Amino acid sequence: MDHYASRLEGDYAGIQKPVTQTGELQRKEKIAYGAGDIGYNFLFDLGQIYLLKFYTDTLGLPASIAGMVFLVTKIWDAFSDFTIGTVVDHRKKIGPKGKFRPFILYTAVPLALMTVTNFLSPDFSLNGKVIWAFATYMAFGTIYSISSIPYGSMAPAMTKKANERAELSAFRQAGANLGLLITTVSFMPVVLLFDNPKIGYPVAAAIFATAGILLQIYSYKHIKERHVELEPKKTNHSVKDSYKALVKNGPLFIVSLVNLFTISAYNVKLAVQVYYCQYVLHNVTVVSYMGFFSMGCAFFGIALAPFAQRKIGKKYTYMFGCAIWAVADLLALFFAHNAVLFIVFACLAFFGNAFVNSLNWALISDCVEYGEWKTGKRTEGIVYSFFTFFRKLSQAVAGFIPGFVLGISGYVPNAVQSASAIFGIKALMFIYPAALSILTIVVFGFFYRLTEKKYKEIVAEMNSR
Repeated sequence: MDHYASRLEGDYAGIQKPVTQTGELQRKEKIAYGAGDIGYNFLFDLGQIYLLKFYTDTLGLPASIAGMVFLVTKIWDAFSDFTIGTVVDHRKKIGPKGKFRPFILYTAVPLALMTVTNFLSPDFSLNGKVIWAFATYMAFGTIYSISSIPYGSMAPAMTKKANERAELSAFRQAGANLGLLITTVSFMPVVLLFDNPKIGYPVAAAIFATAGILLQIYSYKHIKERHVELEPKKTNHSVKDSYKALVKNGPLFIVSLVNLFTISAYNVKLAVQVYYCQYVLHNVTVVSYMGFFSMGCAFFGIALAPFAQRKIGKKYTYMFGCAIWAVADLLALFFAHNAVLFIVFACLAFFGNAFVNSLNWALISDCVEYGEWKTGKRTEGIVYSFFTFFRKLSQAVAGFIPGFVLGISGYVPNAVQSASAIFGIKALMFIYPAALSILTIVVFGFFYRLTEKKYKEIVAEMNSR
């Protein structure tokens, strides 16, 4: 069933010359892979962190409607991810650029343009603005799926070594955190340079979108696909077979489920932190300071994650990170009454979260191998898109819940908030993520069975087939 680089070299000489399975990834490839995630996060994080506030305070949408925009568009994105993953896995013609890389190149400019479009404020009626928000964010999400699903699916095609995949995962998470750090620290100061936020938001978005294009192209040029599956036509499995194979991939379901919890918690924090700083701490610029220090702690967590993984394994490293995160948010709920304490507890929370996020991509690569071992079918794109399907659902929830809670708690844009609105902001910022972190520990601890020992047995068996 295995048809990798040697098959490609004989039948598709135009594709990048593959290396043997024992070849190690070059450091520049790892850096380039991480750089791609910096670029993607320059574009994606703007929507996750600032678009809800832009919708409520600048575009003029009611908070509940703004939340509904996120709910509907992210569910749309989830199905887009699954569709794109299916298309990628069942490509019949693989050209010189490879199986995954062309998607990164051809979507870079359209994705950047839609990022800027999301932050435009047309002079429409309320109904017109609602339609505009739905249409532009759905278009962004669709193009983002076309670009990011192949990018994320590439790790198993770059290397079959578990330690190298863990390194790729760490480099990718480092890139994601660096992108988040820069957007958190720099975006609002650029917006505030302009008296009119209707000008400031699109100008700031344009700066980040341009940088995102350059980083995506750099990533495209310096990463290689070494292990691309190419099955003979007589044995090529159908789309239906690929979906059936998912049902037998138990570890994939567990990883996807806990990501539904952790990504939802993480994105709610990102969306609400601007509100918390403005209306609880009464200083919106605290967001930049918090972002700088907390992302620094996240990098420290990323650096420690491979060490922790070698000592206690991926499973317990994941649970350990969630425990730190939950404790930090519960402490912040009761004691983060000023900017300094808020930043301190945010640093601890992001440090714990780094252990979680830095392992996600390595876990999914393991699930690809598990699925192939279990079913005989290798479906990187569908496995990855199934995983991102759950992540997009979590983002849908994360976008809807803040808008809903702000709406029912009596939030009023750019005004002194009531006690109920302040409690709603605090609950979103601390209680919601702490509760989901604890739930993740329970589910992952009891139901995830793909340990390092089991993974080595799976790889050894597949190599002997």
